[in-house]
Amino acid sequence: MKSILKGLYLIYQCLIAGPIFLVATIITALITAVGSLLGNKDFWGYYPPHYWSRFTCAIFLMRIKVYGHENIDPKTSYVFVANHQGAYDIWAIFGYLNHTFKWLMKKELEKVAFVGLACKCAGQVFVDDSSIGGIKETIAEAEQTLKHGMSLVIFPEGSRTWNGKMIPFKRGAFMLAGEFKLPVVPLTIDGSFKAMPRSTYFMTPTTIKLTIHKPIYPGERGFNTKQLMAQCRETINSALPPEDKDEA
Repeated sequence: MKSILKGLYLIYQCLIAGPIFLVATIITALITAVGSLLGNKDFWGYYPPHYWSRFTCAIFLMRIKVYGHENIDPKTSYVFVANHQGAYDIWAIFGYLNHTFKWLMKKELEKVAFVGLACKCAGQVFVDDSSIGGIKETIAEAEQTLKHGMSLVIFPEGSRTWNGKMIPFKRGAFMLAGEFKLPVVPLTIDGSFKAMPRSTYFMTPTTIKLTIHKPIYPGERGFNTKQLMAQCRETINSALPPEDKDEA
C-alpha cells in the first residue's frame, strides 16, 4: 500500500503540483519584482512570497506546525538563525514565521531565473564573501536594511545538510549580529530533510516543525561571537529529534 501511495504522489507531484508550483513561482516573482520597483519593497518583498510559501506547502501536502510565536514581538527587529535541512526551510520560514524580514542569501542565488530578480528588487541581502571588500559591502547593505526596523534571517551553516544533522556554523552570521547589537532568535526546523533532502527533487509529504526559541539579547558590549555561535547551536539542537541531534 505504501508503495502505491508513493507512486500516486509521485505522479501527482510531477503532473499536477509541480507545474502549478512553477507557474505560481513565476507569477509571484513577477509581482514581487514589479511591486518592489513601484515602491514599498518591504511589503512586496514579504507578502507575495509569504502566501506563495503557504501555497507551496499546501499543494505538496506538507503540514507545518509552529511553536513559540509568543517568544517574538512583531514590532521588534531580530537576527533569526536557523538550521538548514532542505528546501522547505525557506517555505516554512517565509510562510509561517509571521514576522517581516529580509533574507541574507548566497550571491549566486541572484542568478536564478525570475527568483533572483525578485529577490534583488525586493532588497534581499546577498552575501559576497569572496573578498574583504565584499564582506564589508554586505555588512553595509544589511545595516541599511535593519535601520528601517526590518529583521534578517540567516542559515549559519551556509548550505543544506547531506544527512539531516547540522554541519558546522560559519561565523559571519554571528559577527553581523554582534555588529548590529540586535537580539538573536534561534529557529529549529525539523522534518524538512525528510520532506526533500538535498540529494533529490522528489518530495515526501510529512510534518515540518518550526520552533521559535526565546531571543538572546546582547550585553552592553554586544556579543561574544564564539559564545553566541555555541549558544545558538545548542538551542537549535535541543529541539531536534534524537536521530538528528548534534552529538559533538
